[in-house]
Amino acid sequence: MSTEKLAALTFDDGPNTTTTADMLDMLKKHGVSASFFVCGNNITPETEKVMRRAAEMGCEIQNHSRTHSVMSEMTAEEIAEEIRFTSDKIEAAVGKRPKFFRPPYIAYNQLMFDTIDLTFICGYGAEDWLDEVSPEERCRRIMEQVCDGAVILLHDMEGNFRTVEAVDMIIPKMKAEGYRFVTISQLFAEKGITPKRGTIYSNALKD
Repeated sequence: MSTEKLAALTFDDGPNTTTTADMLDMLKKHGVSASFFVCGNNITPETEKVMRRAAEMGCEIQNHSRTHSVMSEMTAEEIAEEIRFTSDKIEAAVGKRPKFFRPPYIAYNQLMFDTIDLTFICGYGAEDWLDEVSPEERCRRIMEQVCDGAVILLHDMEGNFRTVEAVDMIIPKMKAEGYRFVTISQLFAEKGITPKRGTIYSNALKD
């Protein structure tokens, strides 16, 4: 088990050819990898290229449903289709099937746990989907919450340039505090944690 301070940057609601691409540029600038939780309906021939670039940079592509709907109101069949569609699209694009899932709106129930054979992920966020939350405030909120084993929950949806700017501040601050950035899979593996079914994680060390 790693005794280093580890954290996983994660981004929801892509992929797209604008903000996701800008975020990859920012990650490249700082030499870190991250995990992208994507929506199946956003995967197109154009955005597949962005996903492949992410994978080539050492980033991971994980599942954030097909339609970004409230899945806790769905039937088992509807839930399974949301996951299957997106996992199939991801695997076709980058050659790896996702192992992690973030529920849209962090809305989940027992039926979802019973139906979805992926590790459920939440994370420490900053309401970064709200335009009125400045890049500086997004950074401040993340820095207040971050701790060893943390999953950082941010968004790369189209037009969210404020989070790209916030990440430009967050990464150097966290590096200065001794953190190393890893993907979501690496976070669990390096901390020696086997994820449990029926649990949603914001921190690999806390279930």
